[in-house]
Amino acid sequence: MESTTVETSDGVKLHVLLFNPQSDVDDPKPNTVIVMVHPFTLLGGSQGLLRGTAMGLAERGFKAVTFDTRGAGRSSGRASLTGFSEVQDVIAVCKWVKENLNPAGVVLVGSSAVNVFGKYSFQHTGSNICVQIFVLRTRPQWEERLVRLQLIKLDDVVGYVSLGYPFGLTASILFGRHHEAILKSTKPKLFVMGTKDVFTSVKQFKNKLKSASGRVETHLLEGTTHFQMEGPAYDAKMADLITTFVQSLQG
Repeated sequence: MESTTVETSDGVKLHVLLFNPQSDVDDPKPNTVIVMVHPFTLLGGSQGLLRGTAMGLAERGFKAVTFDTRGAGRSSGRASLTGFSEVQDVIAVCKWVKENLNPAGVVLVGSSAVNVFGKYSFQHTGSNICVQIFVLRTRPQWEERLVRLQLIKLDDVVGYVSLGYPFGLTASILFGRHHEAILKSTKPKLFVMGTKDVFTSVKQFKNKLKSASGRVETHLLEGTTHFQMEGPAYDAKMADLITTFVQSLQG
């Protein structure tokens, strides 16, 4: 495991960890890097929650990257209520991965209520992928228009995995545009949810995904709650699910 610092466009310094495949792995995977985003900072989220899964991915032959978003762990700055500022953190880490790890592909993994993919709409533009940043309905219109102009090109993003994305009624009121962005995305995606999730029922989950574009896979964990999925008892299971999905993208 290696530790480094990545600076965002607005000067926040992020604590980043790189989990490299073990040297004794018999079947090292192609250089697909898995970038993982931890749950909502204001509810106690930090990259430590993803450590077990990241280690599991390294054991399975992948490079995995975790980081503390602003205001979490050893990163500077302050966490935001909406997750708006944290978008810059994700962009900065993805750019660092591209510049330093020379990935054959990048798979993004978002965990829990603040899930990075709800903030992005991935669309092909030539050989690149444009990432459009979305904000909550409650943000001033002038600020929303400004954010929508921030299109960042990320090469080599091949798909993403969503762990416990909230599709319930309350979440739809707050994050409706986030839902719209992810459902319209044509990039391959995997949604994982427990059948006892406190934020989203199985019925809500399935109904939302009926309108999703592109390749969509789902995996329901029977009898599992939202927060159980974040615990160490499920680290190996999450690593297995992510590994299977990533391998399917590699043909």
